[in-house]
Amino acid sequence: MTQPTLIMVVGPTAVGKTKVCIQLAQHYQTEIISTDSRQFYREMTIGTAKPNFNELAQVPHHLVNSLSITQDYDVKQFERDALSSIKKLFHKYPFVVATGGSGLYVKALCEGIDAMPDISEESRSYWQEQYEANGLKFLLEELQQIDPTYYEQVDQQNHRRILRALEVYHSSGRPFSEFRKKQKHSKPRPFQIIKIGITMDRNTLYQRINHRVDQMIEAGLEAEAKVLAPYQHMNALRTVGYQEWFPYFAGQYERDEAIRLIKRNSRRYAKRQWTWFNKDPEISWFDTDLLSSQLLPHLIKHIDMQNVKCEM
Repeated sequence: MTQPTLIMVVGPTAVGKTKVCIQLAQHYQTEIISTDSRQFYREMTIGTAKPNFNELAQVPHHLVNSLSITQDYDVKQFERDALSSIKKLFHKYPFVVATGGSGLYVKALCEGIDAMPDISEESRSYWQEQYEANGLKFLLEELQQIDPTYYEQVDQQNHRRILRALEVYHSSGRPFSEFRKKQKHSKPRPFQIIKIGITMDRNTLYQRINHRVDQMIEAGLEAEAKVLAPYQHMNALRTVGYQEWFPYFAGQYERDEAIRLIKRNSRRYAKRQWTWFNKDPEISWFDTDLLSSQLLPHLIKHIDMQNVKCEM
């Protein structure tokens, strides 16, 4: 009997993971788990590049449109929900496909969340006051000084993650990256994991990102962001594709500048994704430019070979 196998597909934004995962799910006659930290939210559709109606109809997707932006949700809750969904799916299928570009959420699913020290109320209050008084740039400068490793990995537009790293250092005297590196989840997963990375030439990807942003604009991204503007303080909306609109709505810069920033920040996000995933030696990378129409056969051959090795 085939051991339950999770096919984990990762890669930078706009590289084409959705299409690949639908093809894999159809081949292995299974379903898809999303590990994208923004596709959870029902109200965020255009800017998160969710699978469209036709794609969702081809293969069932889990943890897409499962939350409202008004709900508090963190990576630990995601770990619990994702493992619960996978457990149910393995009762029906020997394979399950998971995909996403959110490195921390991929890690939570595959390895579990690192144990972290308790945060003192003093530390939490201090850094919140610093953020409110001095802004995000000040927090980033502090983080770069005390934890340059995490500074290079973190989403530098996500003030909550930056605050968390500073709070950990202030409470424990040790860098946040040290806890993330040394403390591993104590329980192995009750299934094998085959990690697939989808990549392409960087300049080609950046062109695809720019083009996709243009398509999002045409599809109504600005109007979607305007509807969500009253909730801009929510963590879900502190993300590329939305946060750039809010200063424009407030008259701080022109519309063209908002679009330019979305493209720039999307490219920077893709670069951080590459940096994160390239550090995982368990990921086997496949270049869509080199393999072209033969990508799917290569992936299936690799997955089947890895599965046989794991069962030997």
